Amino acid sequence: MNTFIKFGCLIGFACAMATPVFAGEQKVTVMLGGKFCEAHLGDVEGALGKISGVKAVDLKSMKGHAVVTIDEGKVKVKADQLAAAVNGVKGDGWHCTGQVMR
Repeated sequence: MNTFIKFGCLIGFACAMATPVFAGEQKVTVMLGGKFCEAHLGDVEGALGKISGVKAVDLKSMKGHAVVTIDEGKVKVKADQLAAAVNGVKGDGWHCTGQVMR
């Protein structure tokens, strides 16, 4: 079962990386963690979407990850801003954690 999950994550990662990126855009992958964070993906999407310069948030292409599209022409978005937005999401006493993958 564990091997199946790892394989699924690899396929999701490959699909996310195969998504076309337009000029002036950058895709950043944020690994999500925390107990029950999956139950609060709407809050995670909302928190990331509020950051100036974030164009889109994709939570479906990679399970347990957020693929964030940043419009580099507008504002410089730092990795710690993305992580802080996810870390600020609370849900029934359990919080989500975000770590930007490099």
